[in-house]
Amino acid sequence: MRQAASALPRPFWWLWASILIGRLGSFVAPFLVLYLTAEHGYSASFAGLVAALFGAGGAAASVVGGMLADQVGRRTTLLVAQVTAAGLTAALGFADQPLLIAALACAAGAASGASRPVVQTVLADLVPLADRMRAFSLYYWAVNIGFGVAAASAGFISSHGYRWLFLIEAAATLLSALVIAVRLPETMTNPADIERERGDEKSAGFRTVLRDRPFLAAVGLSFLLIVVFQQAAAGLPVAMDRDGLTPAQYGLVISLNGILIVALQLPLGRRLGGSNPGRLLVLASLLCGGGFGLNALAGGAAVYGIAVVVWTLGEIVHSPVNMGLIARFSTSTARGRYQGIHALSWATATMAAPLCAGIVIDRFGPDTLWAACTALGVCAAVGYWALLLRKPDRHRHTPHPTIATVRPRRAPR
Repeated sequence: MRQAASALPRPFWWLWASILIGRLGSFVAPFLVLYLTAEHGYSASFAGLVAALFGAGGAAASVVGGMLADQVGRRTTLLVAQVTAAGLTAALGFADQPLLIAALACAAGAASGASRPVVQTVLADLVPLADRMRAFSLYYWAVNIGFGVAAASAGFISSHGYRWLFLIEAAATLLSALVIAVRLPETMTNPADIERERGDEKSAGFRTVLRDRPFLAAVGLSFLLIVVFQQAAAGLPVAMDRDGLTPAQYGLVISLNGILIVALQLPLGRRLGGSNPGRLLVLASLLCGGGFGLNALAGGAAVYGIAVVVWTLGEIVHSPVNMGLIARFSTSTARGRYQGIHALSWATATMAAPLCAGIVIDRFGPDTLWAACTALGVCAAVGYWALLLRKPDRHRHTPHPTIATVRPRRAPR
């Protein structure tokens, strides 16, 4: 921990604290499907649709959030998004009509999704390039400390009423915003960067980002794995409920994910730091697909727990390596927009995963869903091999691409 935390700037730690506070109250997303099916008696398809709308709102807002981070400022965009998310989350807990639930879920997802690219943009602003991988590992560590605590406690809190999950998350989001308002400075303050942004506005727009084929390939591969990872909140609770397991058991099983990341993220990150990132991403993809495939063999909490261990190892490897790769692709004058497009893949996967999970489970059963997850993991592994490990020309002795050799491209003047 001391090695990972050394020499990082003080504003980074305030941002880290804000992230941790928000994640300690992150109850709604992982329990939304279970809340709608077990508490209100809606079908898995309707619950999947609502969760998909939550993701759809985040998909649209992630791009807008990245653009506003570049044009309005990181701090202002983050504060507006968090305060809005708190209010909408609280309102969602009181909604009792299908149309209102769907509308509020979409709006709450939009407010939450707008924050993701801004946070990662601020991290890249605050931390020098040489220390950025450590910062991303610590960021992901904080996310999962909060997630582990929230997942373990949410099942017990829900026994006193699901509404408490919404109210506590809203309060945690407001407290997170308060830390940012009081302690986090605006990070887009370098006059030279502002002048470059104005001069390169046309060339650094979304068209340039969308023409960056290696970046888009990395985003697409990340999308495949996010769809699989999202089944922890979409398909897994429904499958465990069908096996007769309780919400408390689901909460304890899924909390293993956060606990393992808290225990292993920093030591594994340090040990794997010098490894070829392409090989790490291939390995992570196979662990992810194989871990979710193990759910087909489960009938009790123990086997579900073993499956969580396997795919969590893949997540521990994939997340910081992938974030470092994406950060290296982005240019300084369009950092928010690059992160916005990357966040769009997360939000779109959040939309697609529960919708597909509900339809597949209702029509074919959970085992078909787990087989599809395995296939997506294998596809992602092949894609990362082709992008980062395969030599473009066997007659050219070009070194394998690594995070260290992926250089950010400057926008043409």
